[in-house]
Amino acid sequence: MAKLSIVARTQKKEELVKRFAAKRKALKEAGEYAALDKLPRSSSAVRLRSRCKLTGRPRGYMRKFGICRNQFRQMALEGKIPGLTKASW
Repeated sequence: MAKLSIVARTQKKEELVKRFAAKRKALKEAGEYAALDKLPRSSSAVRLRSRCKLTGRPRGYMRKFGICRNQFRQMALEGKIPGLTKASW
């Protein structure tokens, strides 16, 4: 599991992105890059890192499910993901 401080920092960045999304879009369309530079750096969506919703792990993230590969495998084996069966051939 990721450190709680890292998870909290990620949540803070997500809130900043949501808060400034409309303003950033308007400034980009107007071409006012000087005003765009004055906004917080972390308000850019590019600076976000996808993390597992359960553990906060940044690597092996599966976008469709919102969790990392380790949690995906564990939940699949426990039958917690509907419509998913273990492959065998």
